[in-house]
Amino acid sequence: MITAPAPLPSRRALAVAATAAALVAGTLGSTAATADEAAANPDKVLVIGLDGVVLDRLKAADAPHLNGLMAQGLTARSTLYANPMAATSSGPGWSTIATGVWPDKHGVKDNSFTGKNYAAYPDFLTRIENAAPALNTYAAADWEPITSTDQNGPIFSAKVDKRLSLKGDRDGYGSEDPKVAAAAAAELRDQNPDAAFVYLGEVDTAGHASGANSQNYLNAIARVDVLVGKLLTAVQQRPTYGQENWKILVTTDHGHTATGGHGGSTIAERGTFVIAKGAGIPAGSVRDDVRLADVAATALQHVGLPAGAAIDGVPLGTPVGDAFDTLRPSLRTRVDETGIPAATKGFTRTPPTGWSVDNSRMGTGGVTEWAGWSFATDEFWTQAQRDQWRELNVRSRNVFAVADSDEWDDKTHTGTFDSTLIGPRLPVTAGTTATLRYTTHYRHEAPQTAQVLVSYDGGPATVVKSYTADALARNEALPLQVPAGATDVQVRFRYTGSNNWFWTVDNVSVG
Repeated sequence: MITAPAPLPSRRALAVAATAAALVAGTLGSTAATADEAAANPDKVLVIGLDGVVLDRLKAADAPHLNGLMAQGLTARSTLYANPMAATSSGPGWSTIATGVWPDKHGVKDNSFTGKNYAAYPDFLTRIENAAPALNTYAAADWEPITSTDQNGPIFSAKVDKRLSLKGDRDGYGSEDPKVAAAAAAELRDQNPDAAFVYLGEVDTAGHASGANSQNYLNAIARVDVLVGKLLTAVQQRPTYGQENWKILVTTDHGHTATGGHGGSTIAERGTFVIAKGAGIPAGSVRDDVRLADVAATALQHVGLPAGAAIDGVPLGTPVGDAFDTLRPSLRTRVDETGIPAATKGFTRTPPTGWSVDNSRMGTGGVTEWAGWSFATDEFWTQAQRDQWRELNVRSRNVFAVADSDEWDDKTHTGTFDSTLIGPRLPVTAGTTATLRYTTHYRHEAPQTAQVLVSYDGGPATVVKSYTADALARNEALPLQVPAGATDVQVRFRYTGSNNWFWTVDNVSVG
């Protein structure tokens, strides 16, 4: 018998094996890059944090490096929470970016850092150190809570291999940006960081001083863009760059009002973004399903580590999409609502293929946008009425289903709100336990009701979950005992109310 020779291992397989061996031996240290180390661990990530940058103003600024990254990769808008979950301030924003979880987990609600829970939800560099200590990590900033050991921080822990913390001007950041960029560029070019975070704060200083609509703000973006260019050039000048696989992520912690300031619940203050460039990211791509917590998850995945169930973020390479998201091209502008900008497209009452809405018990009249279950975006729905906890719906993505008796009641109507969202019939295996998963955001007020019902093979629907208290920004997983002989299951979400609050549902699946 003739035996074919075994195929040679791929370069990637060799790299993984070499990395594993180095991790066991502890031989990958914080030294200058070598060809062997590049081959052993080619996957590297750089996260650049720009404080208080408004995406539309970035696009209008003289910023060839940042605009070049958008042209070469992905641009994704994302919106933040608001109080009472957290203020749109730097402490919660950078904590969300670093840890990959929302403020209800990491505990930082404002710049006092009271309630921080980094022990349970550490930053992504610390997670790398805990899981693969031989990998090299680096963080540099001139806003002290990010990297210093003062009473507020550090967001990036002492486990990070190398941290640079510079104290800036009287506001604590901004004026030291050139020094931060120079030090980080030298580290990126001449040493061997596998994962790095670099913070630049000048734009936020300009926002507070002059407002996002000012020329001063645009000028600050232009100056920071030069520093970003130095970081990108440093990466490309690495002697082992040709053997490496770099992912570049650029993000911000919050937005700014036109006249300056943040911390509140306007879309301008809640607006953030993620820009990403690297292998597998289409040039000039735009996505609507990305959230700020995805930065940490993406960084971890890129260096070969799982994000884990505790992290809210999802790596950019594994987008979360559902039937509701297919509705985005058909979303329309407001009808009866007045607080939503006239040009904002963000709702439809037409369900996606396979779904339906039963409004046979629904009252007549009321605000058109919310006459029964509708499908909307965060930007549209939250501007219907701010500061009523709609902004806390952070675990939904892109387009989601919403039943809102509070907003529906703002126009004359008869009867009450009583609407049922009905999903498609999904296959199941008889006699097994299936799991119904969905994301929900529910604010309760009696006498409203919210019920999840299921039926098998077109039979009668039975209640499997009733909400009688707030269930805010939650991922649900309900076990379903599939009856003998059943072949499919159908899920219904029934909401009733009369000028009460709301219920949102997203990412529904049965598996």
